[in-house]
Amino acid sequence: MPFEPSQAELRRRRFRPIPVRMLVPNVITLLAICAGLTAIRLSTEGRMDVAVAAIVFAAVLDGIDGRIARLIKGQSKFGAELDSLADFVNFGVAPGLMLYFWQLHELHNGGWIAAMIFAISGGLRLALFNASMDDPNRPPFASHYFTGVPAPAGAVTALLPIYLAFLGVFKPPALVTAIYTLLIAFLMVSRLPVYSGKSVRMRVPPELVLPVFVSVIFFIALLIGYPWHVLSAGSIVYLLSLPMGWKSYRDQKLAHEAANAPVPAAAEPPGAAPLTSPVVETAQEERPGRLH
Repeated sequence: MPFEPSQAELRRRRFRPIPVRMLVPNVITLLAICAGLTAIRLSTEGRMDVAVAAIVFAAVLDGIDGRIARLIKGQSKFGAELDSLADFVNFGVAPGLMLYFWQLHELHNGGWIAAMIFAISGGLRLALFNASMDDPNRPPFASHYFTGVPAPAGAVTALLPIYLAFLGVFKPPALVTAIYTLLIAFLMVSRLPVYSGKSVRMRVPPELVLPVFVSVIFFIALLIGYPWHVLSAGSIVYLLSLPMGWKSYRDQKLAHEAANAPVPAAAEPPGAAPLTSPVVETAQEERPGRLH
């Protein structure tokens, strides 16, 4: 008879203490969700500048929660599912609603359809990312690329019309904003390979530690002092760099296929003599049938 644990033992297994290091990444993810939901509320109140800041803050938190989880060994399946939910809310639903409350509502149903397609594309992008992680047929170099524009980058670049309006360059018409929103949504669900930057070494040489500190502080100061200039330039440069990522992926794919291509066997030229000659048959013919 197999051993069956008692109810008290099952209860102890189910409610065993959880280390604090397992909670830290999830707390960061929950803060990102709070930032995304707050951005939706601020956009309904017309405080679009603070709403954009909340989305950028959520993108920063999304970029550090996974790294902190790996650093302190706090990964968990619960955290991975919570992170996917946070990305859908922060980078799918929130930017779509922000664009709708800002300008797309002028198109009535057409603007709402564009906002919905963007939000749904964000959810599909996350589902595609989660499904592709378990693909055993992916070549080794493919881990350095995303399939489609990642959700945080798609959310930040989708808000480019808002940046340009606050910058005072021009406010695009609602139809142009809707077309641009649909374009970013298409890039998110496309098969376009996008360089992820995961192959970049995270170790800094000792002589470059202070310059890195100064560069990070300088960038943060620029982002705070000139947010619309930095966000506009960053979004445009990112969109212009997408063809370079596709070209890099294609070159590595061709090199990988050439390295793993089977070597064809050397074919014999027509009319060539066989390597073996009928020596045995000749010997049999020259041998007499019987010696007397």
